[in-house]
Amino acid sequence: MDKLRESMYELIVETSTKLPKDVRRAIAKAKAQENEGTRAAMSLATITNNIVMADENISPICQDTGLPTFKIKTPVGVNQLEIKEAIYWAIAEATKHGKLRPNSVDSLTGENSGDNLGMGTPVIKFEQWEKDYIDARLVLKGGGCENKNIQYSLPCELEGLGKAGRDLDGIRKCILHSVYQAQGQGCSAGFIGVGIGGDRTSGYELAKEQLFRSVDDVNPNESLKELEEYVMENANKLGIGTMGFGGETTLLGCKVGVINRIPASFFVSVAYNCWAFRRLGVKLNAETGDIQDWFYQEGELIDFSKEQQAEEQADTSSETKEVVLQAPITEEQIRELKVGDVVRITGMMYTGRDAIHKYLSDHDCPVDLNGQVIYHCGPVMLKDEDGKWHVAAAGPTTSIREEPYQGDIMKKFGIRAVIGKGGMGPKTLAALKEHGGVYLNAIGGAAQYYADCIKSVEGVNFMEFGVPEAMWHLRVEDFKAVVTMDSHGNSLHADVDKSSLEKLAQFKEPVFK
Repeated sequence: MDKLRESMYELIVETSTKLPKDVRRAIAKAKAQENEGTRAAMSLATITNNIVMADENISPICQDTGLPTFKIKTPVGVNQLEIKEAIYWAIAEATKHGKLRPNSVDSLTGENSGDNLGMGTPVIKFEQWEKDYIDARLVLKGGGCENKNIQYSLPCELEGLGKAGRDLDGIRKCILHSVYQAQGQGCSAGFIGVGIGGDRTSGYELAKEQLFRSVDDVNPNESLKELEEYVMENANKLGIGTMGFGGETTLLGCKVGVINRIPASFFVSVAYNCWAFRRLGVKLNAETGDIQDWFYQEGELIDFSKEQQAEEQADTSSETKEVVLQAPITEEQIRELKVGDVVRITGMMYTGRDAIHKYLSDHDCPVDLNGQVIYHCGPVMLKDEDGKWHVAAAGPTTSIREEPYQGDIMKKFGIRAVIGKGGMGPKTLAALKEHGGVYLNAIGGAAQYYADCIKSVEGVNFMEFGVPEAMWHLRVEDFKAVVTMDSHGNSLHADVDKSSLEKLAQFKEPVFK
């Protein structure tokens, strides 16, 4: 049992901190296709830098370590209850050591369990087989990409594509639309798993199951192989690009599975996964629990560290100018910024997610936020021997969830800048113009890159909301982000959405007979 616990702990830590070889190769290929000096190239340089830092620090690649989902095959006669107990222990231990963020929240009370254990968490799916070893696989899928999962019921009407019928062309349209609707909110460039058929539950399960396939595999079903190849070729013509900044690569992988359905229902389910595709697996000795082999580690290992130094010397996009800001920031400084500018912020920054925004809409704030920066971030935090907090991982969360609150809160407290990922909507854009504010897009998933910019933790409020939802007071230095919504009514997100929708329309006509 002790060895099984150790093996499960090692699987969790490796999955959280080291991207598998197949994913690294896909990211390297995307990087090679981007034009130098663009926002997309800059974003991919930050991403690969972050991968190197996570390797070296043995720390989470992304601060949102998601809902751990295990898929386990066991020989007949193996005690699955023991495996489950070993996983529970390993999950709690990994959380304690900052390899996982405490993400298990009571859906009724909002209380965070603090150890990633609770009703329904983690997800563990068992299957028996005739082989003599245990096949244990894990995917860590964060909330940003999980929220961009989508399910279609055919026939249906799709924006930009028209009618999608109950045939291969209808399925094709659904998949392309799923990529379009994710934009940068799912931390593109991403991977998708597609499930055709089943019911609403089994369809989504099939879609997520596709994420356990290797990026490099070939679908044995000829029709699905052709469909996967078509999607990979054409989804990248939408121009959404890395982080939704525009660019050559929008999709890094597409895997499609099919199961039977009932006559009345025809579902196409899509599981969207961010670039930080944290998925690994191990072959375990069924008697001892020892790790005998690792999955997804075949082929070439891309070493991003070799090109890191050159990129650090020339990572500012030629599409932009760079502005240095010291917080607190004045309205005059904000009004000078335009969409596309790169900013580097030094000074104080305050985290605020869903619970904070809801609270501040009805209450006063314990700190003076006039001229300050709110960071949409739920960090991984650890205490040192002296009881002092420090940041283990701190990338941005998806901002659109705060759309109902953001503009009003900025005006109420005098906030000048908001940092997140994926952009925000028309209500926030109008408030930025009226109040003199700006939205800054950080690179989603780059949790180590941004943790390195945080030099100290000066305080914390609202710990009753749980570590991810608390308001952390962070002193930062050279924190880099891109202006994607300015105080003049301009939004890069709205522009990319519009242009990608226009490009999506070119795929209306039938392709498959």
